[in-house]
Amino acid sequence: MADLLIVGGGKMGEALLGGLLNAGHERNKIVVVEPLEERRMEISKRYEIMCSSKIEPCHGAILATKPNIVPEVASLLTETGVKRVLSIAAGVTTSTIDDSTGGKVPVIRAMPNTPALVGEGASAICGNSAATEDDFLWAESILGAVGLVVRTNETLLNSVTGLSGSGPAYIFLVAEALIDAGVLVGLPRKISTDLTIQTLLGAAKLLAEGKPAAELRADVTSPGGTTAAGLHELEKSGMRVALASAVKAATQRSEELGRS
Repeated sequence: MADLLIVGGGKMGEALLGGLLNAGHERNKIVVVEPLEERRMEISKRYEIMCSSKIEPCHGAILATKPNIVPEVASLLTETGVKRVLSIAAGVTTSTIDDSTGGKVPVIRAMPNTPALVGEGASAICGNSAATEDDFLWAESILGAVGLVVRTNETLLNSVTGLSGSGPAYIFLVAEALIDAGVLVGLPRKISTDLTIQTLLGAAKLLAEGKPAAELRADVTSPGGTTAAGLHELEKSGMRVALASAVKAATQRSEELGRS
């Protein structure tokens, strides 16, 4: 019996697999379930682990499938005697999974984001009524291998989706705009790209040190200086309102998808 079954060999499933192996988890205790033979062969060769085309008995399972097949997979896992489940399927509530498991299997639901692919993910987790502290710690050990993990109420997971789940796309758009702006003022695209990436990376590291964003912004803004002039234009263009509207719209869309 496998210690851990990763059901779904897509990008997020593979990101978690890579993070777990890098964290020291034993290869022979993990099995990836993937329906596509070509993908099974690719993962098996790359990570030297066992891949299967069907659900197998396991102690714990990660649901990294398309949301529409989660109920079917959860039911099959229950039949094999799974002890706990971690679901990263977008929009699928713990109650939906409970309907397929009878509510007796501990379920941890997570909302990770794509930076998990490079070990810098941000995940929020919640659990069903059957989940214990040990189940939460188990899920945190998995998701913690690819980034930050926080606990929250399930009612807030749509908000998490709107902020950190969709957030990387907002940052990518900002990066794209800054690169184009650099070209507009005369920089070669390669130089503008390199400077933008390093600026975002450096700013993120400063934020990670714990100083409030408002203070960091003030530190680099001299009265009457170049940064003040640039910030004035951003405020005048409604950047704060635009970002708030984006997070709100993504949150509402997540709620809609969950209801459907």
